[in-house]
Amino acid sequence: MASIVKRKKKYSVVYTYIDESGKKRQKWETFDTNAEAKKRKNQVEYEQETGTFIIPTAKTVNDLLEEYMSIYGVNTWAMSTYESRQSLLSNYVRPIIGDMKLEDLNPRVMDKYYRDLLTVRAVSTRFVKARTEFVTAKTVRQIHKVLHNAFNQAVKWELISRNPVEHATLPKTETKPRDIWTADTLIKALEVCDDEILSLAINLAFSCSLRMGELLGLTWDCVDISPTSIEQGRASIFVEKELQRVNRNAMENLNEKDIMFKFPRTFASTHTALVLKTPKTKTSVRKIFLPKTVAEMLVERKAAIEELKDLFGDEFMDFNLVFCSTNGKPIEGQVINRGFSKLIQDHGLPKVVFHSLRHSSITYKLKLNGGDMKSVQGDSGHAQIKMVADVYSHIIDDDRRVNAARLEEAFYSGRQPEPEEMIEKPVEEKTQSDQELLLSLLQKPGMAELLKTLAKTM
Repeated sequence: MASIVKRKKKYSVVYTYIDESGKKRQKWETFDTNAEAKKRKNQVEYEQETGTFIIPTAKTVNDLLEEYMSIYGVNTWAMSTYESRQSLLSNYVRPIIGDMKLEDLNPRVMDKYYRDLLTVRAVSTRFVKARTEFVTAKTVRQIHKVLHNAFNQAVKWELISRNPVEHATLPKTETKPRDIWTADTLIKALEVCDDEILSLAINLAFSCSLRMGELLGLTWDCVDISPTSIEQGRASIFVEKELQRVNRNAMENLNEKDIMFKFPRTFASTHTALVLKTPKTKTSVRKIFLPKTVAEMLVERKAAIEELKDLFGDEFMDFNLVFCSTNGKPIEGQVINRGFSKLIQDHGLPKVVFHSLRHSSITYKLKLNGGDMKSVQGDSGHAQIKMVADVYSHIIDDDRRVNAARLEEAFYSGRQPEPEEMIEKPVEEKTQSDQELLLSLLQKPGMAELLKTLAKTM
């Protein structure tokens, strides 16, 4: 039998069970309310009577994360999400609290863990160098997001009674505004750019609001640049995949989920693979219309690739990519990033990252269409329109402030009507209106006789 013990403001369900070695042990499970405790008490007693009671085990955080990744992560996450969260857990969770028993976790322990994380050195790997010396508040929040979800699963799996990070105290983060190029800077950059591939990449990223992977994964079968389409303003691209370098172990763990094509290995010993995969979200699959100038640039690019095919013959590896090297192999993001950084350095341009061109694109499209977020979302591929609103609402606010200033200038400023104008005009208009109403009434059959009858009775 189980019993309920009140401990300050909490309620504990206390019961005994026989462990795997045959020893009798006592278990305390604490709840916030008496109702929750009664529910658990009844459940324990029923399961013990029916022989369905599961013997509690002292599972560790590592045990939970192993099940969480293999059951929840594999079935739910995209490749990039799986890799990033696996990295967070391996670098900052497993080495620090991985050996702790789940039953020893509580809000105080987890708050201390989050606080101490800020003093932990950021982990650099062979392929990714840490950008900061210590773990940042932003990274702590990312770790919390994963752990919160993992512990929620543990509650559902009845491994723990409540989530120990439900009301965690998290470090504050400062959101810095994104630096983007102005239209004049962008025009200057394109004028001085003598790299045709980089120039095309800049134009496509800006005009189509593309992510790097979407840009480099674009294939000619998803490009409509026929003379008729260009003439009628219907030239477009269809975004349905992205180029990404993925971890081979992660790819195997996910059973190559979302992988559309694997490029041949460049080095036999590499632990990564270059692939074309489906986008992260369904809304990222989209059709984007091209400005005529950009469409014509793509026509020139296609002609240049045909010349390369003739020049290299069988040595040209044709993967049907818009962005490829002279032998047809895919171009990776680091190549574009290096060329972009060199362009900035050589010509003294404001320092921004290549991804900022996507933000510039969305910003100027919002300005051009008067803040129509839905149409911009269609081009940008954001999963939710709220994401556009949260990041770019200041653009619309600026336009609204301009509208208020224009209304002040056009309608309110300097408008001081004369007293006679304010009094006489309304009276004159009202009198004229009354006369018109009376005439219209008298013109109706029988109305004059009705009015005379009413006058006699008054």
